[in-house]
Amino acid sequence: MKSKSLTAIFPGTFDPITNGHIDLVTRASLLFPRLIVAIAENPNKKTLFTLEERVNLASTAVEHLLNVEVIGFDNLMANFAQTHNATVIVRGVRTTHDFEYERQLAEMNRALKSDLDTIFLMPSIAMGFISSTIVKDVAYHGGDITNLVPLHVKTELLKRLT
Repeated sequence: MKSKSLTAIFPGTFDPITNGHIDLVTRASLLFPRLIVAIAENPNKKTLFTLEERVNLASTAVEHLLNVEVIGFDNLMANFAQTHNATVIVRGVRTTHDFEYERQLAEMNRALKSDLDTIFLMPSIAMGFISSTIVKDVAYHGGDITNLVPLHVKTELLKRLT
């Protein structure tokens, strides 16, 4: 059952947003009355798309989900959560390696903001192998990414890579 005041955050780099991300966002949007897709400006990652471009691509991809908004950010997740009155972080976990990394982040976020919990969602079987890195690699080498990303993302990705 949804709490009337609960805000959750689904953070990531989303370079670019994939159908795997959208699957998790869609499922999380059913669990929380307000879900923020928080797109990180991470100076430690070299992204193909700018923060503004990633926000625009994601916004278009989830515009059909009325309780979801997309916001770019460049600070600590705990600070972002505080600013937006969020108490839950939603993360997708595909492998045990993902889990170990995400567990560390969850513990750090909770150390920084004691009321900030993290919930892990498993991707659907059909989406579990998809990552932004794999999508970019397949596209770069001429493979078909039609079933991996929304059409508008495919169009922009192919423009960027050619």
